[in-house]
Amino acid sequence: MSREGIKKYKRIIYKKNKLNYVLAVAAVVGNSILQIVLAAFIKGVMDIAGGGDGKQLGRFMLLAVLLMAGMGAVCLLRRTAKNNFMRKAVESYRNKAFEEITAKGIGAFGKENTSNYISALTNDVTSIENNYLSAGFEIIDQLLTAVLAVGLMLYYSWSMTLVVVVLSCLPIAVSVVFGGRLAKQEQEVSERNAGFMAMVRDLLGGFAVVKSFQAQGEASQLYADRNQSLEQVKCRRRKTADLIQLISLLAGFLVQIGVFIFGAWLAVNGRITGGVVIAFVQMMNYILMPIGSLPVLTANRKAAVGLIEKLASCCEDTGEEEKQEKVTGVGCGICLEHVSFSYEEGKEVLRDVSLDFAPGKSYAVVGASGSGKSTLLGLVMGSCPEYLGSVTMDDRELRDVNTDSIFDVVSVIQQNVFIFDDTIRRNICMFREFPEELVETAVRRAGLSGLVEEKGWDYVCGEGGVNLSGGEKQRIAIARSLLKQSQVLLADEATSALDAETADMVTGAILDLEGITRLVVTHRLDEKALTRFDEIVVMRNGRVAERGSFAGLMERKEYFYSLYQVSRE
Repeated sequence: MSREGIKKYKRIIYKKNKLNYVLAVAAVVGNSILQIVLAAFIKGVMDIAGGGDGKQLGRFMLLAVLLMAGMGAVCLLRRTAKNNFMRKAVESYRNKAFEEITAKGIGAFGKENTSNYISALTNDVTSIENNYLSAGFEIIDQLLTAVLAVGLMLYYSWSMTLVVVVLSCLPIAVSVVFGGRLAKQEQEVSERNAGFMAMVRDLLGGFAVVKSFQAQGEASQLYADRNQSLEQVKCRRRKTADLIQLISLLAGFLVQIGVFIFGAWLAVNGRITGGVVIAFVQMMNYILMPIGSLPVLTANRKAAVGLIEKLASCCEDTGEEEKQEKVTGVGCGICLEHVSFSYEEGKEVLRDVSLDFAPGKSYAVVGASGSGKSTLLGLVMGSCPEYLGSVTMDDRELRDVNTDSIFDVVSVIQQNVFIFDDTIRRNICMFREFPEELVETAVRRAGLSGLVEEKGWDYVCGEGGVNLSGGEKQRIAIARSLLKQSQVLLADEATSALDAETADMVTGAILDLEGITRLVVTHRLDEKALTRFDEIVVMRNGRVAERGSFAGLMERKEYFYSLYQVSRE
């Protein structure tokens, strides 16, 4: 992981946010100065009470009013500037994190646990907000106040100040000893939380399966075990933080007692005034506070930096190389020459495949499960660049072109179309703005006009499209590709979860799209639909077994003929 990668996320916090940060720091500095002025004020008042001029008391009352006004102004500035800085910093950091995540390639993203990213965008951001951003101001405040307090102490009595400094060495060592342990535990909490969220997502996503197998008890036990494991890690982290605080407080108490005793001795011997002793007591709070809290603050801040490093590490490998060449169309078609591919070494999924798909034609890709149909579409989509042989689109080798340019040309309809919990219009337009005429044309060609007329553009589809039928979801996916003006449409088992009538309608809608190259992977061997395809590609054990029209393949009575006969039984 490069240091530049980490700095990128830190820089975004201050981008267009420097003024708020400077004002917040200025307020912190002003507050520290005023706290020291307060200590000096108390010393002066106590000296007057011990035998000073009563007229001076009036001047001190005026000073008290000015001091209160200054503190009020500084507090208002600190509150306003800090809150503005925090709001913009967290917003920018979270947006940058999401931007970097979405920059990853489909292949790279598909191999990773998305719960790590969910944690990074939710719980980790909260920790960074509290333990990195907010704690940063606290550290500046406490350190600066302590330094100014030491300076004033030296002015009043160097001998008492020396005692304070010597006794303060013990709690300072606490941060060094325990800081690293707390940082590791914070990262472990983040990792366990990501695993916990993944488990929750799986259990809720597989709710129907759990219920159908009557596995509620086992699912509850799994949840309880993971929950217990997470809370144990969090408990260890809290115990470490509490231990740091306890040792720091005990050390601070030792410092305080030592200063009281030594100060009393100096006062008895007439070397300092009672006001100086009281001022030292006041300023001891400014020493004891950082002694008690700085070890925890610095350890938490180190842990928060670890979370930034974790995100930077996850996003560093996008799975994409910077490539200048782009696909701009499919004018010369799509061509595969002697292509082989394997997900695992020694286990080929595709073996010496050679195919060509002409622009604007429709192709059905059929075959038994595991024959390589979906992998074939993955290669055309550019998500599997580690192939042998050649895969070209418009005479451009796909492994050498910018992947985003492929997505400008290609659209994909999966078996499970993802529908956002939003309106029909925003689901079709994917949150972008398009001319109304384009949207209406896409809806009409996708066969969605009836749905829009019945429920309206602003009808909310529900989580995962729960308010829509399977056919309506697939038609939304078709409308998306039409609106995007894709030149290639890949459909991977798009109708497998639909009933026969709905599947026929969706397949018909795809085949009715003229001017688009269509590659449709399907397990449904329906004569009425298959006869409409320009060509059928038959896959078997990762190879192209046959290709041709429905009538031609049936006439040969080879592998496709057997598949078709079995499907009718």
